[in-house]
Amino acid sequence: MMRFLHALSVATIATIVTGLSAAPIAARTQPTRSRFQLERVVIVMRHGVRAPLAGEIPLDTRSAQPWPRWPVAEGHLTPHGAAAMQVLARHDRHWLASLGLPRCPVSGSVRIWANTAERTIASGEAYAAGFAPGCALPVGHLAVDRVDPLFEPLRAGATAFNPQQAIASINHYTGGMAALTARHQRPITFLNRVLGCDVGQACSPVIPTTLTPSADGHGVDLAGPIRATSDIAQVLLLQEAEGMPRTSVGWGRADPAAIERLGTLHAALFDVFTRSPYMAAHQASVLGHHIMDALVTPRAPRLEILVGHDTNVTALAALLHVDLDAPGFARNDVAPGGALVIEQLRDRRSSRLFVRVFYRAQGLSAIRLLRQNITVHRLSILGCGEPCRLDRFSYLLKSRLSRPQGSEFDRLPEKQ
Repeated sequence: MMRFLHALSVATIATIVTGLSAAPIAARTQPTRSRFQLERVVIVMRHGVRAPLAGEIPLDTRSAQPWPRWPVAEGHLTPHGAAAMQVLARHDRHWLASLGLPRCPVSGSVRIWANTAERTIASGEAYAAGFAPGCALPVGHLAVDRVDPLFEPLRAGATAFNPQQAIASINHYTGGMAALTARHQRPITFLNRVLGCDVGQACSPVIPTTLTPSADGHGVDLAGPIRATSDIAQVLLLQEAEGMPRTSVGWGRADPAAIERLGTLHAALFDVFTRSPYMAAHQASVLGHHIMDALVTPRAPRLEILVGHDTNVTALAALLHVDLDAPGFARNDVAPGGALVIEQLRDRRSSRLFVRVFYRAQGLSAIRLLRQNITVHRLSILGCGEPCRLDRFSYLLKSRLSRPQGSEFDRLPEKQ
């Protein structure tokens, strides 16, 4: 499949923004914005720093010392994570000032929609509080006992997903699970040292690597070293982001450089679940169609923030063939609060509509210290001009999406 997007390696719109000022961003984008009027923005964002999920640390994984305790229940957003989301929101409010939103946005101009997990809803609420302090900006979501196909299309059965086709695509993309594991053997070995298990022994039983259809047929299940180590690597990263004492982060054996190195294990998980063409097409199916509707529907909000998970961000990035980079994180390991930002612009000369795409993230040390050091990387669309015409962007995006199924999606237009 022809790649049509790639991340600019040197064109970074903003690198470090200190305090509450985003002046460097405004200064660099001013020449373009003098011709292009920003009219609408869609943000697809990962939730903030959370406590480990149930089972994220396999029960049979040993360590020399007990795991640190967290201030909230499993999988919940932490108070520190909420504070970091507010920092991001204040940055975004300044960055997107040219939308012309009043201090308290009028009804219908801003929409925040979150998945049904506590961490996504709480992240949306924290973002709202930072974006429009004192304005009671609502956060919408489905009932907590429902599956939202926007964020979990496979679990919702929202596409005609075929697990055997998915496995074939994953194996072709990765070279197979054995090859994927072999490429990450060094960080796997390094993780054993961080865990401090018995010398000469692995920290977890050796489990054969398998990739199989899930029991309900709505996804795929991965077992083996990548599955186990990727989760542990993410827990160590969350300890660092949470601001735990250095003696608690990996029991003092995981400094920031080690965290970034181990992050390649968590990023490898997305090679299985979101980054192959078939998985990206299905994982981003409902989300991708929703984004295009949001960009072309006249009554759509001027700003829409979709608060989901790392799988949502990585699936959309894979569909667009872009890499996600932020300070302190392994490539394609999404930062808490990290987001793909899609701008719709109008050319004042021709009235034509265009699109620009960015990856906006807070560096790992900035999350830990609650500093507004935000990176905004502008992503270039191959074969689409700079910026990209909206109709061309829509065609390229929709041609790579699986079509959602079900009566609620029947109104979606056919691919161009």
